[in-house]
Amino acid sequence: MSIGPVTTPPREISVVEPVSPALERVKRVLFRPFDPGKWFVIGFCAWLAFLGEGGGGGLNFNGPGGGNHGGDFRHGFAQARDYVLSNLGWILPLMAMLVVMGIGLGLLFLWLNSRGKFMFLHCVALDKAQVAEPWSRFVHEGNSLFLFRLGLGLIGWVLALPLVALIIVLIVRMVQRGEPDVGGILGAVGLGMGLVGLAIVFAIIHKLTTDFVVPIMFLRRNRCLAAWRELWALLAANAGQFVLYLLFSIVLGMAIAVIVFGAVIITCCLAGCLMILPYLGTVLLLPVLIFKRCYSLYFLAQFGHDYDVFPAEPPPGAPPAM
Repeated sequence: MSIGPVTTPPREISVVEPVSPALERVKRVLFRPFDPGKWFVIGFCAWLAFLGEGGGGGLNFNGPGGGNHGGDFRHGFAQARDYVLSNLGWILPLMAMLVVMGIGLGLLFLWLNSRGKFMFLHCVALDKAQVAEPWSRFVHEGNSLFLFRLGLGLIGWVLALPLVALIIVLIVRMVQRGEPDVGGILGAVGLGMGLVGLAIVFAIIHKLTTDFVVPIMFLRRNRCLAAWRELWALLAANAGQFVLYLLFSIVLGMAIAVIVFGAVIITCCLAGCLMILPYLGTVLLLPVLIFKRCYSLYFLAQFGHDYDVFPAEPPPGAPPAM
């Protein structure tokens, strides 16, 4: 099977130029004319496309200051361990049930998310508010994306779990000894940095898959690995441009965060409360989501007509297509 066209860009690739057409596309899709029904339909596709990808809350490790709580902590740790060991009869089945349910929901969300990415791209690229058409049209591509992301996730877990286990072992040993040691702290920090590096690598793969592999699959109607091979050839020939794209995407993300935060403050947190609601929050953030989707599409289109997902515009004065 051929990889597909990898064209040499006829002009310099810009990371700034796609911003303007992406903004114009947002206006065209959502505001010309303004149609609430269209918002809710495209919002549903966007909700599926980002299902399970929302950010989670952090953990607060700040405790009351003063005093030496090492002995109390060791005592509590020993009590918790003894309680778990004496109640394994019901704790293990409960944990197994929760793990199975969690895995099942995770797989369902990943599958719906993979199908939703093509549905959302279909609506944005063709300026159509449709659900059934892209759902059935891109079934094979969505399933291929799901299998690729599932395999990638399993690889990530295989690489990350040993690091997490070693960190836990180091921390437990320091707790049992009742005092930290330099070797244990440095080991845990080093392993933690390894986890961060691993997370960054997989985050980049996820972004490249969403931003570029999905549009290539959309255009070629091929499987995820074939699209990744085509993108890899494009990356090898234009590595600098894609590095700039990733860096500029961070800048855009920060600017968007500032705008959203400003909207929350101006509305006295009303917008923030609505944005955290499932589906409705996606509808409210639809201009931002469409802009981000369009920005990557217009960047990719700079590499040649074969990478342009948008239909060609009819010349001025041409009769409308029937």
